[in-house]
Amino acid sequence: MRILPFIISGCITIGLIFALGHKWGSTPPMGKLLSPTQGFWQNAVPISKDYNDSLQLTGLKGKVQVYLDERMVPHIFADNLADAYFVEGYLHAKDRLWQMELQTRAAAGRLSEVLGAVTVKFDRTQRRKGMVYAAENALRLMDQDPMTKEAVDAYTAGVNTYIHQLDDAHLPVEYKLLDYKPEDWTPLKCALLLKYMADDLAGYADDFDYTNACKLFGQQDADRMFPRWNDTLNPIVPIGTAFPAPAVKAVAPPPAIMDSVKQLLHFKADRPDPDNGSNNWAVSGRKTRSGAPILCSDPHLGLHLPSLWYEVQLKVQDMNVYGASLPGAPGVVIGFNDHIAWGVTNAEEDVKDYYLVQLNDHGRQYLLNGQYQPTQPRVETIGVRGAATIHDTVAYTRWGPVMFDDNFPQDNGDKRAIAMRWKAHDPSNEIVTFLKLNHAKNYDDYVDAIKTFSCPTQNFAFASKDGDIAIWHNGQYPLRWKDQGHYLMPGTDTTFDWQGFIPQDENPHIKNPERGFISSANQNPTDSTYPYNVIGYYDVFRGKRINEQLSHMDQITADDMKALQTDNTNLFARAAIPLLQKHFAPALLNTTQSKYYDLVAHWNLVADAKSKAAEVFNLWWEDLEAAIWNDDLQRGDSVNIGRPTAVTTLQWLLRDSAMHFVDDNRTPQHENLSQLVQQSFLQAAAKADSLDKAGTLALGLARGTTIQHLARLPAFSREHLRTGGGRHIINATKEGHGPSWRMVVELTPQTAAYGIYPGGQSGNPGSPFYDNMVSDWVQGRYYPLHVFDLSRGDDPNIRYHVTFGPGGAK
Repeated sequence: MRILPFIISGCITIGLIFALGHKWGSTPPMGKLLSPTQGFWQNAVPISKDYNDSLQLTGLKGKVQVYLDERMVPHIFADNLADAYFVEGYLHAKDRLWQMELQTRAAAGRLSEVLGAVTVKFDRTQRRKGMVYAAENALRLMDQDPMTKEAVDAYTAGVNTYIHQLDDAHLPVEYKLLDYKPEDWTPLKCALLLKYMADDLAGYADDFDYTNACKLFGQQDADRMFPRWNDTLNPIVPIGTAFPAPAVKAVAPPPAIMDSVKQLLHFKADRPDPDNGSNNWAVSGRKTRSGAPILCSDPHLGLHLPSLWYEVQLKVQDMNVYGASLPGAPGVVIGFNDHIAWGVTNAEEDVKDYYLVQLNDHGRQYLLNGQYQPTQPRVETIGVRGAATIHDTVAYTRWGPVMFDDNFPQDNGDKRAIAMRWKAHDPSNEIVTFLKLNHAKNYDDYVDAIKTFSCPTQNFAFASKDGDIAIWHNGQYPLRWKDQGHYLMPGTDTTFDWQGFIPQDENPHIKNPERGFISSANQNPTDSTYPYNVIGYYDVFRGKRINEQLSHMDQITADDMKALQTDNTNLFARAAIPLLQKHFAPALLNTTQSKYYDLVAHWNLVADAKSKAAEVFNLWWEDLEAAIWNDDLQRGDSVNIGRPTAVTTLQWLLRDSAMHFVDDNRTPQHENLSQLVQQSFLQAAAKADSLDKAGTLALGLARGTTIQHLARLPAFSREHLRTGGGRHIINATKEGHGPSWRMVVELTPQTAAYGIYPGGQSGNPGSPFYDNMVSDWVQGRYYPLHVFDLSRGDDPNIRYHVTFGPGGAK
């Protein structure tokens, strides 16, 4: 009878081995995950870890010295550029491999290979956007440029050297949780990463909204709801600047043809966050205490862990550059060297148009100029973990990929074919711009670096030790006639094609202005005298606040600029509150409601984390916007129209407080603005009272900020951060969005620079350097950006030293 317990025990053991060694649904193989030798325990990094090392790696040409400072920023010293980029790739992979691969999988529409059916629609959308197609076009141009090819190939080799020496125990923990392994890096992935950024920064268009608004409300209302151009308060190029006559002009088709295209749509394209933007500015030495220019830059993007940016110094012969690099690409994207500093903000222009096409023969043909032309089919193969592979044939036309058709209709079932013309599809090489900026020594080098930058369009701010400051509103902007690209256009007629691009040297720009500073904060690039037609989604109030402050400042210091970058003053509220008060009756309030009105009425307009007034104002304005627009836009049918921006709504009300959308068309009586303002405040006061009783009315508690892990794992996220700022504020921090890298650079003979980003150098949640900078970022603190100079002897900021040499992997 002893054999029976043995058999039972053996069966249980075999069952456990099988169960623990296999993935069950979304649960990873628990045996491997919990293994003390290769499971997640191995990802815990002790605070006392010694990072000193010596590595011999195949692919290096010579020795590379890497010095790590107290925040684990690598300072890379190499004898040649290829070795510097090789080691940069190696270190990016060592610290951020899972992030790099996840982002390029997302760009390429390949998440379902890892995550299963839950991401199939997202992947199909990415394929139909033509993301890989765009990256392939870019890579062909990148391969033709020797500087880019050397950098990308060396960087790729460095990434793969790290991947090939990884064992199961040292895989990033996310691979263990999701039960998959990294694949080799390729130059195409570098291109994909740049297209992923283009999708985030240049993927916005309101063509469908405008077309529907024209049909439902008429063109006059549509123009007001979705204006091509907000009221200009403080453009990037100062008001009154004279522009030369345009070198080229777009010719519009006859009005009869244009009128025929405004038909009702039922499509809703996914959009990036409309607040993707940034601030940057530079002040002349005439306005600074040191007499040297100061440049500031803080890009506003989605906030995640691991962080978007990775600090690095690259020193190769006469190139000595420091700043924020992008894991997945070589070089420094925003930073400074021994001669210049630069920063970028999003230009906010619409470089994407949609065309209604007529397909024939199951998508193999489309009608163009009266004849059917062949499409170029691209079969997209989407692997789905745990399910059958999906094949999706995307038809490519003169305009670009067919985004929607009967094989990929919208949720409402509309099967009309819509093609997408997007500037990011064209061959381009954005990486070379940053590689050249890393080497630039003066204004001419800066202009040469940015002149080929195509998409996403950006405002490149510049300052140099020569004393120059400048800004270019730069990229390739379609040459359009008035209103072209503002609505869905017919894809059957080449009359509606782009007619070229605005010449690069006619892009708005300014150098050494008399006022002593340049700035951009995603506002209008110029006043209305600029001779070309552009469509943009511009902010107004951040740029106005920056320009007001810089205009009145002298003897400026780096500390002054840090304070301005973290400024929480709300100029949108300054413009809106008098309007609200004009249409408000405080005497009708009870005691509790009066308490919250008094907060707004006596508010100093500073939206810091402790401000209750800021949250009450936000609630009031949100409820007012809903009262104005929801009855007209939430129709209960399949027609999609997005709400006009808050800036558009405010400016319209300031011009015409009786605008007809104020009336609620769901009621028999006629409402006016005073009624809506009063009603929306009562709703806001009730919400504020609930928050106040819970002790969470302060802005930093009611809204705050959460920096989510890219896999949305709460344990790896930083939640409920008590932040101030917000939309329309220089400190543009929101729930999950905000300043992703703050940098202040004073171009004195020995550069003095300061910066911070909300995260840490390591992508490993088990590392003390994963999120070690988040709390200081919340508090508005900065770190010195220390440029190592080995010629001066041992640097006291050096904590660890890693030597890389040629040879076999250690």
